[in-house]
Amino acid sequence: MLHSSLCSEKSLWKGARRWFFYVVLSLMLGVLVLYSWFSPSWRALLIQSEASSPSDKTTVKTISSQFYVKYPYQYHFILDEPNRCRQEGPFVVVMIPVAPQSKEARDIIRRTWGRETRVLGRLISYYFLLGKSRIGNDEEPPDEQILNESKKHHDILQSNFLDSYKNLTIKTMVMLEWLSSHCPNTSYAMKIDSDTFLNVHNLVDMLLKAPRHDYMTGLVARGAAVLRDPTSKWFLSPDVFPEDSYPPYALGVGYVLSLDLPKRILEASKKIPAVYIEDVYVGLCMRHLGIPLTDPPHSGLFVVNMPSERTGCYFASVIVTLLQNSEQILDVWKTYETRPDCWTFNVSLHFLP
Repeated sequence: MLHSSLCSEKSLWKGARRWFFYVVLSLMLGVLVLYSWFSPSWRALLIQSEASSPSDKTTVKTISSQFYVKYPYQYHFILDEPNRCRQEGPFVVVMIPVAPQSKEARDIIRRTWGRETRVLGRLISYYFLLGKSRIGNDEEPPDEQILNESKKHHDILQSNFLDSYKNLTIKTMVMLEWLSSHCPNTSYAMKIDSDTFLNVHNLVDMLLKAPRHDYMTGLVARGAAVLRDPTSKWFLSPDVFPEDSYPPYALGVGYVLSLDLPKRILEASKKIPAVYIEDVYVGLCMRHLGIPLTDPPHSGLFVVNMPSERTGCYFASVIVTLLQNSEQILDVWKTYETRPDCWTFNVSLHFLP
């Protein structure tokens, strides 16, 4: 009986010690957990671990962000012509987006269609719109070569965004900002790429008969399919734009708008996330405003694919033709200038009421 009692007491003592051990161990683990939570170094490691393993929602957001650009945003001009457009009051302002390093392209345009400053009694002004070739300090001055070019020609507008294909929407919206604030006495503006031939005579002739308000024209794409192939240059994912086709928009190679539109498009842009496909984005803003795009008076005036077989009077019959590169403008201009016999015929053919 005594042996049985001693065994029972020993078992109780072992159980108590085991229980005490577990309590102490739990307290120690609790203290360790609390220390790790409040310790800055441990918390940093925890945050870093969470960041390296994002949730599905974060992943989708990151993937989607590549299709958007930073706009609206307070960009500013590091090179400007603050008074020229207001003082001149041109009938048309032609805006030419171009890379900062593409001085040759700018010089070619100045020597060809960009030298036509008065046509059919109307004044035309030309400006080259540049971003920055690199991003550093926002107050960084422009390159010396661009600064000298600006002093000589007074046609350079350079803003402080990074000049890249993905930022063409930013470039377009900055252009609209400048037009809205600098050209109160101008009727129309045209945006045109630097590797494009522009027939300024036909442009002015068309605009003399065009509406002065709610007017945008060019090569209007209607019912264009949204490209879902990730390898495409113009790929847009369904979570960014779920519709199968875009609303009507004017192809960015060259389009015209009345000067009442820039301010309204900028207002619409505050409510529509800015996708990187610039001409599509302008079309989205126009749809939001409820303003339809206008087709040009003739289907062959704004041309992206120039016909391989064409008559000698072809360049007198168009307004815009996309070329292979800016150097080709020189050859086209020579052809155009040497055929004045084509001008009257083609203008009367396409613009008869």
